[in-house]
Amino acid sequence: MINVLQPTGDQVRAFRDRQTGEPIAMLNLLKFRARAAYEDGRQTDLSGREAYQLYADAFREINEPKGVKVLYAGETKGLLIGKGDDLWDAVAIIQYPSTQIMLDMLRDQDYQRAQQHRAAGLEGQLLIECGTGFSF
Repeated sequence: MINVLQPTGDQVRAFRDRQTGEPIAMLNLLKFRARAAYEDGRQTDLSGREAYQLYADAFREINEPKGVKVLYAGETKGLLIGKGDDLWDAVAIIQYPSTQIMLDMLRDQDYQRAQQHRAAGLEGQLLIECGTGFSF
């Protein structure tokens, strides 16, 4: 697993080009570092989970007024089907009113400042865009 914290230009363009104006949900699969590691080398006693929580708190403060909702957030407990129990520590599903709201968030200066805690806390992440088109 490679900790890539920002999408590539091609990924952003494809994400933008898929937009429909409809709400989207982003499935976040998160693997935390044992100890937070800040890029600026600062010393900290924070765990990766604690550093990420600083990011999550800022994320909500910045984005909830824009209609962004945390639909679910919780720890992984284990697999019922498949293998790889220790791949992810937590899961979150975040709903955005539109793709454009998420694109705007990525350029927001307050959001950019909060990113330091995300980077310090995560060992790895998958971010999967989810939309309509399948009924269950």
